[in-house]
Amino acid sequence: MTLPRPLTGVRVLDFTWVRAGPWATRWLGAFGAEIIKIEWPENLDILRSNRMVIPPGVEPGPNAPGQFADTNVNKRGITLNVRTPKGLEIARRLAALSDIVMENFSSRVMQKWGLGYEDLKKLRPDIIYVSMAGFGHTGRNHHYTTFGPVAQAVSGLTFISGLPDKPPAGWGWSYMDDTGGMYGAMCVLTGLYHRNMTGQGQHIDQAQMIASIPLTGPALLDFTVNGRASRRDGFPPGNRAHWPGTPLVNNYRGPTVAPHNTYRTHAGDYNDWCVIVCHSDVEWQRLVQVMGHPAWATSPKFATLAGRLEHQEEMDEGIETWSMTLDKYELTERCQAAGVRALPVQSSEDRVEHDPQLRHRQMYLEMEHPALGVRKIQNAPFKLSETPAVNHLPSPLIGQHTREIVEGLLGFSHEELLAGYVDGTLWPITRARYAYMEEMLR
Repeated sequence: MTLPRPLTGVRVLDFTWVRAGPWATRWLGAFGAEIIKIEWPENLDILRSNRMVIPPGVEPGPNAPGQFADTNVNKRGITLNVRTPKGLEIARRLAALSDIVMENFSSRVMQKWGLGYEDLKKLRPDIIYVSMAGFGHTGRNHHYTTFGPVAQAVSGLTFISGLPDKPPAGWGWSYMDDTGGMYGAMCVLTGLYHRNMTGQGQHIDQAQMIASIPLTGPALLDFTVNGRASRRDGFPPGNRAHWPGTPLVNNYRGPTVAPHNTYRTHAGDYNDWCVIVCHSDVEWQRLVQVMGHPAWATSPKFATLAGRLEHQEEMDEGIETWSMTLDKYELTERCQAAGVRALPVQSSEDRVEHDPQLRHRQMYLEMEHPALGVRKIQNAPFKLSETPAVNHLPSPLIGQHTREIVEGLLGFSHEELLAGYVDGTLWPITRARYAYMEEMLR
């Protein structure tokens, strides 16, 4: 028996692009919402461009990039030129039939097209309209354009990332997009709940840059509570609790845990590492037992946190001498069995192909894509016992569902569909059409 999904019957008109917006609608689709993604090839989504990574053996083009395929599952796609009167009218008719409209352009774009909240509220008074502009729709900078790494910079994240006396490093991935997308999905669910209770829609104004501020929480607390500004006067705190030559201050970078480091494992290759953390003296004694009580580890100078911090270099050298004798997964099993916090450092290949817990949780499931073939796609990182989230549609080929939506949902005749391709409403006149479009038109 197929279990119901909580958003079945909810329709989302998706004007989003790149990552943050599509990431939000992706998860709404996993919960059962019908997502109609509007695109126009003359303003191609960056994730559809040939600048993105294309799987080997796949013909380049807007249907080839893997990141678009992963970011846009659970959606149907239509191509539509909203800059024309006919295209705008189709978009407005779709909005009138939708529960939610989502967009992540800068604040002036949708209003300029005549598709802003005030415009669409006249067509459907209870519409939930979610805007995800970089700086929101109010304030001095609301019209600024932005991008994930740009938002990271102004949020404060870039400044606190990097090595001392070096330029700010920034983050290796655009976390603002993923964080913003999850906030976007949360906004939709909140808006739906409000509408179910009151019958009223609303405009939800989410600023992607401001949504990143909570990620700087420790630095914010250090400033507001301790009076210390953000700084990079020590090495990043992710591996070691304390680095030589840095001040011993009791804050989020301070001497709270030791050992707390990443250690090489057998066979010492690029991907052979394991993190080991001992939060207490008791846990340290457990690690000593796992290591076989080597003479150096039983010295009284390592018995307390203060001693382990003072002699951290010697301690880390001793731990790594032992860790190099074990595979990272075997080391993890031994430590976890003894109550020591240890986990392997995993690459993408490790996570997708080798992690037994992720496999059990079905985090990466195969899905057949019409252009990419069978590929593993990210599944929901949570489980609902009665209304599961499920990837049920591969990402759409560009314009793949135009006929299905224009004829099936809006009730256009096939002749009207053909006319939309002839006059450039549904596909640019100067661009060649794909084989699946020709089949659709026949």
